[in-house]
Amino acid sequence: MAQHKSFSSSSVSNRPISLLNGLLLLVSLLLLLGVFLPWAGSPLFPFPNVSSSSSSLPSNWRDYSLSQAAEFVAKDGTVIICAVSYPFLPFLNNWLISVSRQNHQDKVLVLAEDYATLYKVNKKWPGHAVLIPPALDSQTAHKFGSPGFFNFTSRRPQHLLQLLELGYNVMYNDVDMVWLQDPFQYLEGSHDAYFTDDRTTIKPLNHSHALPTPDRNGVTYICSCMIFLRPTNGAKLLMKQWIKELQSGSKAYEGNDQPAFNWALNKTAHQVDLYLLSQAAFPTGGLYFKNETWVEETKGKHVIVHNNYIIGYENKMKRFQDFGLWLVDDHALESPLGKLD
Repeated sequence: MAQHKSFSSSSVSNRPISLLNGLLLLVSLLLLLGVFLPWAGSPLFPFPNVSSSSSSLPSNWRDYSLSQAAEFVAKDGTVIICAVSYPFLPFLNNWLISVSRQNHQDKVLVLAEDYATLYKVNKKWPGHAVLIPPALDSQTAHKFGSPGFFNFTSRRPQHLLQLLELGYNVMYNDVDMVWLQDPFQYLEGSHDAYFTDDRTTIKPLNHSHALPTPDRNGVTYICSCMIFLRPTNGAKLLMKQWIKELQSGSKAYEGNDQPAFNWALNKTAHQVDLYLLSQAAFPTGGLYFKNETWVEETKGKHVIVHNNYIIGYENKMKRFQDFGLWLVDDHALESPLGKLD
């Protein structure tokens, strides 16, 4: 019995050593996996910004369809889109930094207007850019009010309608915007379409969320640069009317799709559940950048700032810089695109 007891005691005393060796082996194996598998594209250690479903992405981005792209980026049935031509990539990156700070970057789909943008974005951030033919020349959409700019913006309702038909909630932003807070918390209720007023006239904080009354000329000044739509019959009707207004053509538009959007809103208002977003939360650039008193009085309420009411690429950039909203220079690594060459 004494000999058996001695043998049992020795076995127990060796177990901690065996366990320690096993743990050391396991840690070594994990270290090896952590070093080598990311470079092999292992799903256990995916590259930053590359979804685990990236294997489903096409080898040729020209074959990438809007439906494929929307399915790839959509989260909770929602897609955030922007339309970008190559000269505006710095503004896209600036906007993306602000979107990333609110943790909504994974929903973003860039509608590339030229192949240079398509390839650049997908090289840096695979799957997050799609081009819907025909492609435009990179420079044609660069100047506000030009025929090229109109061709660029007039495609917007067609893209939005297609995404609605696919069943997605869609938020559209111009990329001369910066998010200061999460805008989704302001999309109250279950309305068909949400939008912002482009007027600089100050509204009370508790202003009506109905479509504003047209002026004496029958005109409203709703901005077409920040829109949220649910995949309802009402939202689809609004987009179809917007397309119809654009196709009917008018010199009054002068290369700008916004008047057509306003006519569409007014003509469908009795059939579509519309929601005007808070002016304090979604101010136009003509108010935010030009009325210091109002900005101070509404401090802490601003959600998305639009850098409009100014013309010119360099002028927009400088104004963002002057107001501390040009984030690219110091915070590029916060964007999914990183630093652009």
